[in-house]
Amino acid sequence: MKRKNQYKLTFLKQIILFATGFVLLFSYACSDFLDKAPLDQLSDNTFWKNEKDARMALAGCYQINNGMWVEGDWWSYRGLLWLEFATDNAFDRRGIHSNQSKLTSGDNISTNRVVRNYWRNSYKKIARCNNFLEKIGEVNMDETAKKQMIAEVRFIRACQYFYMSQFWGDVPLVTKVLTIDEANNVERTPKSQVVSFVLSELTDAANDLPVSWDPSNYGRATKGAALAFKGRLQMAERSWADAAATYRSIMDLGVYQIDPRYEELFIESGENSPEIIFSNQLIENLLGSGILQHHYPFMAGGWHVMCTLGSLVDDYECTDGKSIQESPLYDPDHPFDNRDPRLYMSVLLPNYSTFKGMLYVTHPDSITAPDRIPTKTKTGYGLRKFMDESYSGDKLSYGGNLPIVRYSEVLLSYLESVIEAGQPITQDLLDETINQVRGRASVNLPPITELDPDKLLPVVRHERRVELAFEGIRYWDLLRWGIADSVLNGDFYGAKIADSPNDTPYQVDATGHFYVCTRHFRKDVDYLWPIPQTEIDINPNLTQNPGY
Repeated sequence: MKRKNQYKLTFLKQIILFATGFVLLFSYACSDFLDKAPLDQLSDNTFWKNEKDARMALAGCYQINNGMWVEGDWWSYRGLLWLEFATDNAFDRRGIHSNQSKLTSGDNISTNRVVRNYWRNSYKKIARCNNFLEKIGEVNMDETAKKQMIAEVRFIRACQYFYMSQFWGDVPLVTKVLTIDEANNVERTPKSQVVSFVLSELTDAANDLPVSWDPSNYGRATKGAALAFKGRLQMAERSWADAAATYRSIMDLGVYQIDPRYEELFIESGENSPEIIFSNQLIENLLGSGILQHHYPFMAGGWHVMCTLGSLVDDYECTDGKSIQESPLYDPDHPFDNRDPRLYMSVLLPNYSTFKGMLYVTHPDSITAPDRIPTKTKTGYGLRKFMDESYSGDKLSYGGNLPIVRYSEVLLSYLESVIEAGQPITQDLLDETINQVRGRASVNLPPITELDPDKLLPVVRHERRVELAFEGIRYWDLLRWGIADSVLNGDFYGAKIADSPNDTPYQVDATGHFYVCTRHFRKDVDYLWPIPQTEIDINPNLTQNPGY
């Protein structure tokens, strides 16, 4: 079994050390998780004295709340990837009313557990960061190293507020350690102020963070990571010229590049790729992930929770760069031939894909099918991305890192921002952005040559969908584009199982594709999440978002 490179373990061991012994420092006494992090478990007389203490506390700020299994941490696979369940990319095998699915199923409410957990875990990290920033000044250590640590923690805190501003709008902006009374009386800060704070924090963090770290510190935030989140927020706020400038500055760093590989970017063998700007660091059996168990196909001993929807499969082009509606290469009788190679590296296709030497069979009428649609995949399609065929260890303890930001996102975001800003579109611009993404050796699709911005923008949006599928980006994209209420309303289907509705007892569309679910995104409600009812019960100053 392959082991992690030794340099990868150094920084991560600090996280594990924190998780097993140091976590008491960041306990919480009040259920709304905005209160102070009490220091009585570890005395100030024995902590915050040297750089080792500071590194332990820094690791705690990076730490995933309650491990990679938790649903409500933005950088855990269940917190990030499972946002796909709320989109037109994927369906939760457990049903349309599972927690993430509720975000767009028409029945999201203020007692939704996953919404509560995102809120709660965000403020857990914010409290750790605030505590760190108040105490780090007491530590006797190298001032340059201290400055970089402060920048890292400001980055982590700013990222929490980035996510919260996107999904809740107005949220309490807490930048110091609070007493219980203070925490239970905070009010929501207008989103505009939160956005201004995040932009300022990310700007300052980027100025103080290194372009890259030495191998012994791999995994720590860099200048590129801070700028990437800054660019995301500028895009969401439609500050297109600013976003373009931010993304251009990442490109000009000269440290990132498109990897010729695609499949390997999402498994352990490619986790140190120069395409990965920021990722969640994991170690097999010590700080591992259950992603494989959750999403492995049943035939390989997994739970098959994430099921790909047919609308995503249909969106992958043919190898000539044309859609399946336009390409002469598309054959309805052999729908998976001659397609964008990323389809094969992202989705398990029925009676076509193989996994660990086994054919992927999902037709519901097949007596021998290991993955029958009614009880298993629900769509006929499965998740291929992130599934490591070479791994033979415990599926609950996989050590492959989880990418949070990749350089391909930066290039596509830069192009989108340039288009939206009304700046000139040239072939050189396309060749240094979208055509790098499409042209990686393992994909090798024809280059884009469209220079009309009105026609190019849908091309870029399409490219984001297929390039970043299952990476937790699609839901945010649909919200910021303001099209979630149209895209996420209606019936969704899976694989084709018959030629017509008359040929099968199962519910299918007119072309014989298996019915999966109906989404009901509420235009006047679901662009924002509800403030968790448990928080309002504790603090009446927390007003509720409209519709909840």
